[in-house]
Amino acid sequence: MVNEADRRPIAARNLGATQRMAAALVARGASPNGISVAGMVAGLGAGLAFAAVAWWPGVATLLWLLGALLVQARLMANLLDGMVAIGRGVASPVGELYNEVPDRVSDTAVLMGLGVAAGSLALGIGAALAAMLTAYIRTTAKAAGAPMDFAGPMAKQHRMALATGLAVWCAVIPGEIGGPAAVWAVLVVITLGSVFTAWRRLARAAAALEAKR
Repeated sequence: MVNEADRRPIAARNLGATQRMAAALVARGASPNGISVAGMVAGLGAGLAFAAVAWWPGVATLLWLLGALLVQARLMANLLDGMVAIGRGVASPVGELYNEVPDRVSDTAVLMGLGVAAGSLALGIGAALAAMLTAYIRTTAKAAGAPMDFAGPMAKQHRMALATGLAVWCAVIPGEIGGPAAVWAVLVVITLGSVFTAWRRLARAAAALEAKR
């Protein structure tokens, strides 16, 4: 079973619509790991849609909106996989891998795609590495005996909220204001915010482990 203490606190789990979706998937015997993979596919698709803005600027509005939709689909899958696992009362020996690896792939795809859209793949890679650092600190601290820590200010949901908002902004406000300059700014915020988040989680983990002595 999924340990409640190890689950990311998400208010949307308590929404009636979300619970109905999870119940429908449980009734159909959906695989939690399969849902995680579907989320990863959505994340990869979002990254490709964002990158394609640089390749096919003539359909940039459609691509930005498609990317925003796929980012949200990725987050919905991340929400539902745990709910379905609990609803079905199933636990997989590789479930933790399915929880973590697709998230890292999705984050990397989305942020690198934004980097391509901004005209700087290096900036996208930097943001992806900073995002990965937050997860590395969280999982390493948990392995060392600290509580699972999903603190922000630039946790996964915050990064993806910024990516979604950016995509909608760029779709609605074309041109320089809604183009590369905006993407650059958001990627810098994500990078710096993720580094701070990693430092904060590390400090909190160290304090928690010291308190056990």
